[in-house]
Amino acid sequence: MTATLFSPIKLGPYTLPNRCAMAPMTRNRAAAGNVPQALNVKYYEQRTSAGLIITEGSQVSPQGIGYPNTPGIYTAEQVAGWKKVTAAVHAKGGHIFLQLWHVGRISHPSLQPAGALPLAPSAIKPAGQVYTFQGMQDYVAPHALTTGEIPAIIEQFRSAAKHALEAGFDGVEIHGANGYLLDQFLRDGSNTRTDGYGGTIARRARLMLEVTEAVCGVWGGNRVGIRLSPLQPFNDVRDSTPEETFSFVVRELNRFNLAYLHITEMGRDAPGVAGPAFDLLKLRKIWKGVYMTNSGYDLARANAAIGRGDADMVSFGAPFLANPDLPARMEQGVPLNTPDQATFYGGSEKGYTDYPFMS
Repeated sequence: MTATLFSPIKLGPYTLPNRCAMAPMTRNRAAAGNVPQALNVKYYEQRTSAGLIITEGSQVSPQGIGYPNTPGIYTAEQVAGWKKVTAAVHAKGGHIFLQLWHVGRISHPSLQPAGALPLAPSAIKPAGQVYTFQGMQDYVAPHALTTGEIPAIIEQFRSAAKHALEAGFDGVEIHGANGYLLDQFLRDGSNTRTDGYGGTIARRARLMLEVTEAVCGVWGGNRVGIRLSPLQPFNDVRDSTPEETFSFVVRELNRFNLAYLHITEMGRDAPGVAGPAFDLLKLRKIWKGVYMTNSGYDLARANAAIGRGDADMVSFGAPFLANPDLPARMEQGVPLNTPDQATFYGGSEKGYTDYPFMS
């Protein structure tokens, strides 16, 4: 029988009831100290019909912060806040992975401890502005991490993985996408290093692979996923040979026997911005495990991709925000609520936990 979005799937040690994942979405609604609060508990609890919930990115250290009011996973208070989320999701029979995040240069001194410069592979100022507590501000030229400083970054991911385990998550997803720190190291447009972490594709991929090894050392590979964005130009990243770069990375990631590979297709319609476009299905053929895709899918496209074997799971972002019961709506053919973009970031329950269920 041909699989559909509503077919069960084995993901690591878990059997998920469907192949519909909730994609990670930054919503800027954490409390003081970047601690998950009651509003966040309700938000995730409402969406437990997802086969898998992947949380919003959660910074692995104070230096990993890039935006106001985003949750962390490096203090006891943050762990306690996330415990309430996981307890609520598990009480409804859901599965939830925490996304581990370090923004690298996509930050501002006003968001950093002691007003320090953001961290990056190279001291290249990204184009654009960042949202801060003082409003929009220009990005700055970041501090290029020395070779001696890199082990501390790996340790931050390892420590965050341990905290996620303590908080009761079912697994973690490493954020290697969207122009944040691991992606910055990987791409030759943001990494001009000449040491062991720059130059060749293998050296540029080194930090991502070392972080993956560290996180798997905590969780085991079958409870770890990773997200990549091969064609995404977001946050001013580009690569001269993305097909070669990402093919190498995916091939290397196979050795960890991860729970899944999560590929966002964003940027596929803007060739030449992040680098030469290529057919992402080439990565699907290289990858030996569960392959999750994302970006603009509806039910028909999702079922077609799963039916053809082009993907095993599909993650949904804004549709899951606006439709807490998204799988049921799609399966029953019920019209979807429209996402309110004006309330995506920050604020209260409006545009967050007040979207209506079918009934």
